[in-house]
Amino acid sequence: MDECFKYLAQAAELAPSLEILTDGDLVTARGDRRWGAFEDGLLAALAAKSGKTFGDVEYAKALWRLRAWDQAFFEEVGIAGRRIGMRSSVVEALWPFKFMVQQRSQAELEELIAEKGWPRVAAVGREATMAAFLVVMHSSDGAQKTYLADIKTVCEAGELPWERYAAVCDRGLYNDNQPQRYGTHTRYNELTKKEELYPLEDEARVDEWRKELGLPPLEDYLKPMGIVFRPKKR
Repeated sequence: MDECFKYLAQAAELAPSLEILTDGDLVTARGDRRWGAFEDGLLAALAAKSGKTFGDVEYAKALWRLRAWDQAFFEEVGIAGRRIGMRSSVVEALWPFKFMVQQRSQAELEELIAEKGWPRVAAVGREATMAAFLVVMHSSDGAQKTYLADIKTVCEAGELPWERYAAVCDRGLYNDNQPQRYGTHTRYNELTKKEELYPLEDEARVDEWRKELGLPPLEDYLKPMGIVFRPKKR
C-alpha cells in the first residue's frame, strides 16, 4: 500500500485528475487512513492547475466513492468474462458480491438525495452527477422509475446526454419484464449464442421516440453490435 500511495502522490502532482477518485481499482486504497489527505491534496492541486472547485465538495466526494465502487466489480466481471467466459464459475461467483455492493451503494445514494437533492453539475461536477446516474442505472429494484424525472431534468439542462435518459427509462422497463421504448437494451439468446434486441414497445414508433431525444435510428445504433433491425412502417 505504501507503493500505491507513493505513485498516487506522483500522479496527483504531475497530472491531477478526478479519474483517480472514481477508479474502481483503487477501492482498497480508499480504506487506508491516508486516503482522505491524498484526496484533499489532489483536489487542491486540481484547483491550482485548472481552477476547478466544487460547490458541495463533501457531496461530490461521497458520489466519487460510490462511482468507484460501482465500477469495481463491473471491471472484475468484465476481465473474467473476456478471459474465461461470462458463464464461467468465476464470473458466477463474482455476481453476488457485485449485487451486495450495488444494494449498499443504492441505499447510500438514496440517503444523499433525500438530504441534498439530485446532484447537479454546479454543486458536484459532471463526474459526480454521472456517478448518481450509474448507481441508479445498475439498480435492480425500481430506482430507475423513482429517479427518472430527476434524470430528465438534468438532461434538459444539458448536464447529462439524452441517451442516458433513454437507457435508464428502458432499464426500468427491462427490470419489470416490460417491452422497452428506445431500444437501448439487448439480451443474450442461449439458443443462438448471440446478443439480440430486447422486445420493443412499438417497432413502428421507436425511431420517432429516439428522434425526439436526438438519438440516431435504431438500425444504425444496433449495426455495430452485429444486430440487424428493420424498422416497421406505421
